[in-house]
Amino acid sequence: MLDHLSIQAADPTAAAEFYETVLAPLGGRRLLRFGDVVGFGKARPEFWLGPVTTQGTPREVHIAFTAPDRSSVDAFFAAAVDAGAEVLHEPREWPEYHADYYGAFVRDRDGNNVEAVCHSSPA
Repeated sequence: MLDHLSIQAADPTAAAEFYETVLAPLGGRRLLRFGDVVGFGKARPEFWLGPVTTQGTPREVHIAFTAPDRSSVDAFFAAAVDAGAEVLHEPREWPEYHADYYGAFVRDRDGNNVEAVCHSSPA
């Protein structure tokens, strides 16, 4: 249903470095850059970030990135922790969502709840 998503970052350069690190285990990479705006994806930009352009305090956003398998969720989590992300929930099954939901949640430097999730059974 979504074509792409864009969020604001207080420090777009630092945020781009963070997302480049944590999206790599999921197959994502930096594809485009227009000044302070950066687009990430696999084949085309699906996730964008740029500088804060609105007044007031930005509100937390929850972003869930699809992982191809559970080991990719684990690798995302390790990369995020190594990059200094706050741990919200370590990788685990979430049966309250559905039987095969496996996800990990971290908070990025702008306060967003960032998740990697796999929807398949363990191998």
